[in-house]
Amino acid sequence: MPNRNGSRPWGFAGWRWELLGAVRGPALEIGCGFGRNFAHYPPEAAVTAFDLDAERVTAAQLHAQRLRAPERARICLAVGDAEHLAWPNRTFEAVTGTLVFCSIPHPAQALDEVRRVLRPGGRLYLVEHVRSDRPWLAALQDALAPAWHWATGGCNLNRETAQTLRANGFEIEQLKAGLSGVLNLIIARPR
Repeated sequence: MPNRNGSRPWGFAGWRWELLGAVRGPALEIGCGFGRNFAHYPPEAAVTAFDLDAERVTAAQLHAQRLRAPERARICLAVGDAEHLAWPNRTFEAVTGTLVFCSIPHPAQALDEVRRVLRPGGRLYLVEHVRSDRPWLAALQDALAPAWHWATGGCNLNRETAQTLRANGFEIEQLKAGLSGVLNLIIARPR
């Protein structure tokens, strides 16, 4: 959430605030986890958020209830799978996700679903950790990736999300890199 003077918050909250501040209308959040994004949506957003894990959805619901105020976005929660979205075609103006495409088993299938549920002119808003564009760091990520995947229950340390988006019919409108190229803020639209 913004600081009292409306400036960008510090740390990862600043990335969330920067990414989600432009979201308006009906939005779908993929992999909401415990609801950490909820405070960063503007009141003009009506967010349907889901996660694969029912316990995380329950925790996110409690978090959303604590945030309820007239100046907050409306949040509706569900259990769901990014590779098989339960919503009809062209339902959402925006699809959002933070740190989620690293652990979706088949990202191309999830992107097909995102494209299906987005309205014409809709956008995909992501903050993802990715394979660095710095060769030494990318090599380290590649070396650590198998153990990381096992230890985290499926997170891929070295995915190239921007390339995956382009290969699956998305045009990147904005790409901001941080933390030595390991963190990307991406806004994209279907071609």
